[in-house]
Amino acid sequence: MTDSYPRSLQGKVALVVGGAGGVGRATCRLLAEAGALCAINHRPGDDKAGEARAVLAELEGDGHAAFPADVADTTSIERLRDDIQERFGRLDILVNTAGFTQPVPHGELDMLTDELIDRLFVVNWRGQFATVRAFAPMLKASGDGLIVSVSSIAGATGSGSSVAYCAVKAGIDVMTKSLARVLAPEVRVMAVSPGVVQTDFVPGRGPEQNAKLAPSIPMRRVAEPEDVAAAILACATHLVYSTGGIIDVDGGRKLV
Repeated sequence: MTDSYPRSLQGKVALVVGGAGGVGRATCRLLAEAGALCAINHRPGDDKAGEARAVLAELEGDGHAAFPADVADTTSIERLRDDIQERFGRLDILVNTAGFTQPVPHGELDMLTDELIDRLFVVNWRGQFATVRAFAPMLKASGDGLIVSVSSIAGATGSGSSVAYCAVKAGIDVMTKSLARVLAPEVRVMAVSPGVVQTDFVPGRGPEQNAKLAPSIPMRRVAEPEDVAAAILACATHLVYSTGGIIDVDGGRKLV
């Protein structure tokens, strides 16, 4: 079969886990513009529900919906799966953008406590895996399923907000390759690997700090959330013969 490009997303259902965050929000916008129905996952709580409603108001088209779930709680993820099945009856695209970090200098070993290490792995790695595990049957049933996880160049460079965060992101890259092997051919599995992104993801690092980093990046600017979202969209619309791949979206920062 020869695919025409870009592949249409009309009639496709996409779940964006962490869809109220910076990259998640941009991803929802681009997927909706391409014709997909978006299910926006957000953390439980009135404030997060309000953020998700704000994203819904921005989306092109009708039929989108928001759902609470905590990726650190597998039971919560399973309820989310049931909610998606009840509302849409299918799932074609799963995008994992949820995560968190806390800066710890790499040389300050005692500051990287067991509790923080465990939390980083639970939210950033186990949460992504548990989400894939829960939704894999629905994605297989699609016959044309796609999983895209947000990783980081920290997983390849060993330089990031903490040693544990780098290890978590390296784990996501390995998970992407492993799952691509076992879920094919019904489901493709990809990861996008940003460098510095203009969001509030890293506590204490805002636009001023990012501006200082820009001259050290070959592209001479920090990524916008839309840059990462565009790579995620490309996995669904153009890279339809790709699986197990890690796409750098870092402006060349990994080269420095």
